[in-house]
Amino acid sequence: MSAVDRPAGPDGTSRRPPGRKKAGSTPRKKRSAERLARGQRDISVSEFFVKNRHLLGFDSPARALLTTVKEAVDNALDACEEAGILPTLLVEIEQRSEDRYVVALQDNGPGIVVGQVPKIFGKLLYGSKFHALKQSRGQQGIGISAAGMYGQITTGKPVRITSRTKPEHPAHYLEVIINTKKNAPEVIRDTEVDWEEPHGTRVEIELQGNYKSGKHSVDEYLEQTALANPHAEIFYYPPKGRKDVVYPRLTDELPAEPARIKPHPYGVELGILMKMLKDSKARHITTALREDFSRVTPKVADEICKVAGLSPKARPTTIANREAESLFKAIQKVKIRNPSTDCIVPIGEELIRKGLEREIENASFYSVRTRPPRVYRGNPFQVEVGLAYGGQLTGLLDHGDITDGGAWVGGVRLNPTKKVEMALTAISGITRKKAVALLLKAGIDRATKTGMLTPHQVGLLRDVLDAEVRSETATRSIQLVRLANRVPLQYQQSACAIHKAVCEVNWRRYQVSQPRGGLPQGPLVLVVHIASVWVPFTSESKEAIAHYSEIIDEIKRCVMDCGRELGSYLSRRKRHKAQAERRSKFDLYCGELVEALHDLTGRRRAELKKILDSAADHYAEVSDEV
Repeated sequence: MSAVDRPAGPDGTSRRPPGRKKAGSTPRKKRSAERLARGQRDISVSEFFVKNRHLLGFDSPARALLTTVKEAVDNALDACEEAGILPTLLVEIEQRSEDRYVVALQDNGPGIVVGQVPKIFGKLLYGSKFHALKQSRGQQGIGISAAGMYGQITTGKPVRITSRTKPEHPAHYLEVIINTKKNAPEVIRDTEVDWEEPHGTRVEIELQGNYKSGKHSVDEYLEQTALANPHAEIFYYPPKGRKDVVYPRLTDELPAEPARIKPHPYGVELGILMKMLKDSKARHITTALREDFSRVTPKVADEICKVAGLSPKARPTTIANREAESLFKAIQKVKIRNPSTDCIVPIGEELIRKGLEREIENASFYSVRTRPPRVYRGNPFQVEVGLAYGGQLTGLLDHGDITDGGAWVGGVRLNPTKKVEMALTAISGITRKKAVALLLKAGIDRATKTGMLTPHQVGLLRDVLDAEVRSETATRSIQLVRLANRVPLQYQQSACAIHKAVCEVNWRRYQVSQPRGGLPQGPLVLVVHIASVWVPFTSESKEAIAHYSEIIDEIKRCVMDCGRELGSYLSRRKRHKAQAERRSKFDLYCGELVEALHDLTGRRRAELKKILDSAADHYAEVSDEV
């Protein structure tokens, strides 16, 4: 009997036959507090991130591959710089099957002591930088161990590490997995091996991933990493079918070593202040303020105690909660100097310009600015901006020649055994429909095998592709490169303070088109770098910077400095173009005018031509000034 046919109950609702329960409903049982307590247990941080791996940047196969490369590169660069070694990195990506890759990263750093290898690669939240207030790439001790954990749960393979600390010491090869219940490493294999490198580390992680080119790719990340780290030399070996890439170092000088500073009073919250007072070894509150915080002089410490109504001789370990709150409020009222800025090291205007000129050849205009350091919540930070406009940006496709029967177009080696129509779809942004249209413009039969293309046809194809890119550039948003402590940020662009600041700048003032509330449009690359002792990321994946008003305002000022220069350049170019157009109109009729004046005056044509040219130049200059 259906629900419609069932007889109605006293309340008008249909009655369920006796003995039958509603599907999916189970009566709740009463449970005692003791029974509920037995079901509770500690949660390992590894177990938490296994279930919430999206928080660390492993929410898709393509992003997982990029995040793994990113974490390995960050660790290698930090290790080399801390040891005072100019970094040389080898990044290799080998495709084992359709969705399985091996990521290998080798550096020439100081190597890792064998006893530390398992903890570094097999334990989350293990590191040395979390409590150090100075600029560094990694801080939480999560990155590379999380990458190994992702590889382990998607392929079942351990992390493979080869490391040597000195030429006279043997190299060790280890295979490590993470015990996620205990957040502890387990060493499967540890043996001495022959390795030609005198010192350094090689890490190999097999994982489930997806390699792609274009935006949010490993290719783009390494290109931006080379820009942000001009002292590094990077050799990149992508999967088969892509060009090997070398990024030579632009300087033989390592960045200055950032100094470690103490917390600034303005950046400490009440709970942290109370904990620091309880843990202090100082006998008096004024001594604790001077020794545990930066920029607190004896005079400032006495003033803080006076405003808080506390005795300067009070013991910090016996401060009550109410007194600590008074002390916290007093700190905010007393004028304290900004923290020292030797804890942050910018890239520098000269090196940013060199990096832009290398990555974006023949741009028509460059502008670079580094602002003085500023402070948010007691943390020093510094903003740098680099800008490149026009030139190569109107056609970003790589040029090459026919190699091994295939053509290099758009940075991709088109498969010589495939029809050119299908081969073109390997280029980022080229759909099959667009490929057919482009081939029609180039006059190439869509059924032609790529390996049968002549050099002339390859040239025609590149010209058509370049024209396509140029036509799209005028209405395409600029390329915004976001960097934090020399690390590129690839995802969550719209949630980042850098994106918000760039959108809030009025680009029309600088003669660049901009939709309301969006990024400007045109052939422009904008690089924004923030260096800080503590970058306020919005999540553990470290892809977006929080919207602190101090940071946004400082980015806007730096961007506007470059924007004003760009606006002046575009104004000059516009005037010169108008001047050239006026001069071309004069040249169009100059011959007839010379002939007419020659007939009227009898003067020589060459003399008349010289006089008219001089007059035209003078008129154009006067018009330009007006």
